[in-house]
Amino acid sequence: MRERATATLTTVIVDDEQLACDELAYLLRDFPEVELAATGTNGLEAVQLIQKLEPDLVFLDVHMPGIDGLGVVRQLREKNIDLPYFIFVTAYDQYAVQAFRLEAMDYLLKPVDKARLAETIERARRAVQDRQKVHIPEPQRMGAARSKLLVRNGNRNFIVDAQDVIYATIDNGLITLVASNVEGHSNYRTIEDLQANLDKDTFWRVHRSYLVNINKIKEVVPWFKSSYQLRMDDKKHTEIPVSRVQTRRLRELLKL
Repeated sequence: MRERATATLTTVIVDDEQLACDELAYLLRDFPEVELAATGTNGLEAVQLIQKLEPDLVFLDVHMPGIDGLGVVRQLREKNIDLPYFIFVTAYDQYAVQAFRLEAMDYLLKPVDKARLAETIERARRAVQDRQKVHIPEPQRMGAARSKLLVRNGNRNFIVDAQDVIYATIDNGLITLVASNVEGHSNYRTIEDLQANLDKDTFWRVHRSYLVNINKIKEVVPWFKSSYQLRMDDKKHTEIPVSRVQTRRLRELLKL
């Protein structure tokens, strides 16, 4: 009997053939450590789901309309973000070399053999556990937190109180700061550097792309698959996704 893993493997399946997607989802039901978070039907959906859900595993078809499976991996790698483990599932074996060049975890041929799938899941489980050990957060750098921040808006540079910042987000290497009375760009280059210079008890990294002021959270909004979004207290009432890992912390903090 296969030993049950303790870690949950959040998983996404993307395949333009609905029958193939359903068959794989059915096989994965026999693996209690696998939590199927979502399914998609094309490469564009794959990119969006991966950025939004931050899954551990992605089962990805090679041939899909628009962006193919290999293109999905290349596009995500260009964004310089932490990637899930990719497992290509296809009826064609000639793309295996390209897949492994993109550091795919595995390459499964359709129809998927359950015993072969079990080997892949076990390999993924070990890899995810090893990755979690490596990514234990380091202590915040020593030093006083900054009380003022620079916000660039057009040709003007505004100085705002750090406590007035509602949230910060990064896209293509550019950080946007949204404060109570102004919105603009930060001179920090990474979210990590920005967070390290702010009060760690006030600013929370809820997602790889978002840093929020916990005092500016207006509402916790239930989302799908037992996850949440945070509705912030800015003029747009921006809704910010909470990553899978931080959802656990959110439940602990608010007793959800």
